[in-house]
Amino acid sequence: MKLQPIILSGGAGTRLWPLSREHYPKQLLAFLGGRSLLQETVLRMDGLGRAAVPPLAMERPLLVCNEEHRFMVAEQVRELGVSGATLILEPVGRNTAPALTLAALTLETDGDGAVMLVMPADHVIRDPAVFGAAVAEAVALAEDGALVTFGIVPTGPETGYGYIRVGDVLRDAQDGSSATAPRVLAAFVEKPDRATAQAYVDSGKYLWNSGMFVMKPAVWLRAMAQYRPDILAACRRAYEGGVQDRDFYRVDKKAFSACSSDSIDYAVMEKLTTQPVDGLWAAVVPLSAGWSDVGAWAAVWEVGTPDTDGNVTKGDVYTHATRNSLLIAEYRMIAGVGLEDMVVVETADAVMVAHKSQAQDVKKIVDQLKAENRSERLMHRRVYRPWGSYEGIDAGERFQVKRIIVKPGAALSLQMHHHRAEHWIVVRGTARVTRGDEVFLISENQSTYIPLGVQHRLENPGSLPLEIIEVQSGAYLGEDDIVRFEDVYGRGENK
Repeated sequence: MKLQPIILSGGAGTRLWPLSREHYPKQLLAFLGGRSLLQETVLRMDGLGRAAVPPLAMERPLLVCNEEHRFMVAEQVRELGVSGATLILEPVGRNTAPALTLAALTLETDGDGAVMLVMPADHVIRDPAVFGAAVAEAVALAEDGALVTFGIVPTGPETGYGYIRVGDVLRDAQDGSSATAPRVLAAFVEKPDRATAQAYVDSGKYLWNSGMFVMKPAVWLRAMAQYRPDILAACRRAYEGGVQDRDFYRVDKKAFSACSSDSIDYAVMEKLTTQPVDGLWAAVVPLSAGWSDVGAWAAVWEVGTPDTDGNVTKGDVYTHATRNSLLIAEYRMIAGVGLEDMVVVETADAVMVAHKSQAQDVKKIVDQLKAENRSERLMHRRVYRPWGSYEGIDAGERFQVKRIIVKPGAALSLQMHHHRAEHWIVVRGTARVTRGDEVFLISENQSTYIPLGVQHRLENPGSLPLEIIEVQSGAYLGEDDIVRFEDVYGRGENK
């Protein structure tokens, strides 16, 4: 039996603003460690196949991600040394049910040879050995035709999670523990108030909804045909109309945009308990492995390593008489004095301060930014591109200054601008410059000028990052003033 990891890398993580932004969401961030949540999810696969009894053949991961994030996702997987991963691109977000359906359609020709392990890209699991044992339990159920979810054993009356009501034990757990024995999935319930959540925990019959699943591709497609045939038909049209683009598979945009938006829970899992159909059934495997969906800043504090005062910090942070707080400094020093149960997050263009008990309401600020069309909800001051990154340093009337970093061997597109000229100064490395019919090299402390309307390209022929300062001048300096003639990354304008 093959175990096929399916990693769903969608969503914007608005409750984790200002670090998480629409164009650089939380799964791509390393909140407190050296690796991003996405990378930790990929690495979680190491050893899982060997932990199962009997051992499972672990396939390369299949990732479903937003088209806007494709190069960043691919780069983070490449950094891990993982080759052969499949990346399916969603042109628009349509929630988890269509995303999983695209993945299942990819595996449809594999017959019944694979079992899918479906995981969001933005979860934390502190005990991979316990998780591996739970996966083995779930795979055994999936081989019998079940659609399996993991229910997290509650550690308290959490109101930020949905709950799963469990029924009878299906069979003994492989480790002999009654606490980890698979159970019948009786019902899903929405996020409760605190009193209801306490009653759920006290009853011992409820688990937190993890959003992770195990099932065969054919079983998922059969369930979608039964409960959401419209989504299945739209996804099939989108997948069959798609094309391979370098390392990515692009589904047809028009067909996928016409697809309804729905979650795995609403589309199928809940209906299995309320509208049962012969041949389709659901099970729950209890899981107690230090799980968190890192859904809000309080959760980031919980998964961090606290100091003696209970503070979790990252970056240049000083504290005095401060307790049980989260302080993250990205660019400047943070000094916290007399704080308790607070969250302070500093980035280049925004500072967020909140009480931990109200940290989920940060999304209300994001809603205000959206209403006012503020760019701070979409992107950071540093913007990532497949060739590297750029960061705004200063701007004023008719000028803008950027710091540009080009990865070794990378190249920007051959392009021109209708409304601006550019002056490039190399501060580190060597640049190969195309300017009209000229191609030449410039090194540290050298510069060149790109007149308005002239075709140009910037390349890094070296083995070290190239860093330049770009001074733009002109009547209009927007990123949409780009006309591309050649691009090795297959991008359209302003990508």
